[in-house]
Amino acid sequence: QVQLVESGGGLVHPGGSLRLSCAASRRTFSTYAMGWFRQAPGKEREFVAAMRWSGGNTNYADSVNGRFTISRDNAKNTVYLQMNSLKPEDTAVYYCAADRTISQFMGIGGPDYWGQGTQVTVSS
Repeated sequence: QVQLVESGGGLVHPGGSLRLSCAASRRTFSTYAMGWFRQAPGKEREFVAAMRWSGGNTNYADSVNGRFTISRDNAKNTVYLQMNSLKPEDTAVYYCAADRTISQFMGIGGPDYWGQGTQVTVSS
């Protein structure tokens, strides 16, 4: 079972930045896909960003495209979400997630593996 542990959440003012980290216990496939979802109170979970461990194409929600950047450090089995120009509407619990491929990550039922979540609060 893949275990995912998020860190880096916190409180930030609008326009500020945070970097979330997600450390995976292991990666069984070179094409393993990892990314992020978020969920605000009273709202449905929404996709944020995803990427392949091999790099290449990345996927972003329209709401964060141009402000957030997903990246990884293969040596550390860690994926990052750099969040810039944060807005109050970005406030949510952010969940790291993983699956075999990007298509499976984005597919019906969502990713197979999830972290515990880390709170991001954007407030003035």
